[in-house]
Amino acid sequence: MSAEGSSTTGTANGRTTIAEIAAKIGVSVPSVSKVLNGRSDVAPATRLKIEKALQEHNYQRHSKQTGTSSSPLVELVFHELDSAWSIEIIRGVESAARRNGLAVVLSDLGGRHSPEQRWMDEVLARRPLGVILVLSTLTAEQRRQFDTRGIRYVVLDTDGEPPADVLAVGSNNWYGGLSATRHLLSLGHRRIAMISGPEDVLCSRARVDGYRAAHAEAGIPLLEDAIRWGDFSVAGGFENGTAILSRPDRPTAIFAGSDMQALGVLRAARELGIDVPRELSVVGYDDLPLAAWVGPSLTTVNQPLTDMAETAVRMVVDIARGTDPRPRSVELATQLVVRESTGPAPAG
Repeated sequence: MSAEGSSTTGTANGRTTIAEIAAKIGVSVPSVSKVLNGRSDVAPATRLKIEKALQEHNYQRHSKQTGTSSSPLVELVFHELDSAWSIEIIRGVESAARRNGLAVVLSDLGGRHSPEQRWMDEVLARRPLGVILVLSTLTAEQRRQFDTRGIRYVVLDTDGEPPADVLAVGSNNWYGGLSATRHLLSLGHRRIAMISGPEDVLCSRARVDGYRAAHAEAGIPLLEDAIRWGDFSVAGGFENGTAILSRPDRPTAIFAGSDMQALGVLRAARELGIDVPRELSVVGYDDLPLAAWVGPSLTTVNQPLTDMAETAVRMVVDIARGTDPRPRSVELATQLVVRESTGPAPAG
């Protein structure tokens, strides 16, 4: 029988044991143990009944109670793993994990912003030290399942506003959008378009808000239909860039909400015979290593992706060691990096 199954009475500090939970809902102790450990060989109705009971009794697994500790693993979960942006996050997580004697398990949710239960079961079975979710989040029920098992989790560059009790790491996207647009305005540009990321992603909206704020600050009206919502990809940047640059009132500058989209804009400008930066200035976002190597080299907003990733690992490790991270939400600074893709607005 498992360590959990050996207990039949309440613990000295008043915590409910799984034996007591099993007795109260009329299931076996091994069934409760299987659900706690992410085993799939439990009937769905029984699983639901057990999860509900664990929640009602505020059950939380503790290493002293189970006699075992979490595995030396960090689960790194991307909503979609498809660009150089992801590589920078992976590099930061692996670096911090290695320093702390941890291995990294990588998952891709295939574009979903919340994982499926099958993935949850696999993680519960592995019992990692912690989980880092990138541009994704957990449902309330999934958070309860992790809390019940004592699995820590941090959201990194979250897709939406996380609940107040969830650990989160991000960067100042609003200021990034503000500084990028201020730079273009300072060069004399007055027709500035923007290609942001998906509208349902928090960082995309924050960058747009910074872009709007810079215009308001300067007393410059926005170009009509100036904002397009993209998908952070090169293809999306090319498609949106082509549409923007084919307008009769073609803008003299485009702020792309990611370096990958900026690459697509540069390609669109080249195919349309528009010189960058003489006829069009382009600003990206993220400052990926490739930004310095494209031609012309890309003016962009540095988002400290590796620092964000290392901070997320550090928060997981701290809470595993019994330290409650403060603050629970960390926002790192962004900074404009000026290179060759921006220049003075063309005359007229």
